[in-house]
Amino acid sequence: MYSQVVLRFTDEGPTRKLTLCYPEDAEPELGFVSILSPIGLSLLGQQVGAIVRWKSPDGSERMAEVNAILFQPEASGDYTT
Repeated sequence: MYSQVVLRFTDEGPTRKLTLCYPEDAEPELGFVSILSPIGLSLLGQQVGAIVRWKSPDGSERMAEVNAILFQPEASGDYTT
């Protein structure tokens, strides 16, 4: 939980940093997305360079490339946060 990724959306130019979080901590407008949201689920197990796809709440298909993984608690040995 609380992994941070940088995505480049294929339909937009700039990149965006997202932090995966528990549903009760989600604040999408601030970049905190629930792990149970469509985009959160699509990011599980992905690596840099992966193309992820999901359906947005309005039903449209979205797609983004994982440009970077900035932080991953499990990779640093933190299993309690």
